[in-house]
Amino acid sequence: MRKIEHIGIAVKNLETSNQLFEKLLGTPAYKMEEVASEGVKTSFFMNGPNKIELLEATNPDSPIAKFLEKKGEGIHHIAFDVEDIVSEIARLKEEGFTVLNETPKKGADNKLVAFLHPKGTNGVLVELCQEIRE
Repeated sequence: MRKIEHIGIAVKNLETSNQLFEKLLGTPAYKMEEVASEGVKTSFFMNGPNKIELLEATNPDSPIAKFLEKKGEGIHHIAFDVEDIVSEIARLKEEGFTVLNETPKKGADNKLVAFLHPKGTNGVLVELCQEIRE
């Protein structure tokens, strides 16, 4: 894991939250997109070298909808940038971590992603991110 890639925050209303974070950070979102396979709309903000991802559920069965129902708005995950996601998944499995999706999937912001179960990471959902190489 090379660095924190972004912090994901679950929100009930992306438009309202975008306005809030634009005021907070003094800059607009640089990217908005929908990831239909995950049932989520996202927006990304830069803050220096750091990224913040806001996530709004697009259907009631999505992971974000379930998170919001159970815990309310707030930090959903911390994402780490990795060079080789397949090797990192294998390494973490060998170390005893539970990987929620052993095959990386396409996520937002041109990334391949995989998640570690929070029960094995002190209650924190960890996302692994690898830039999709063209």
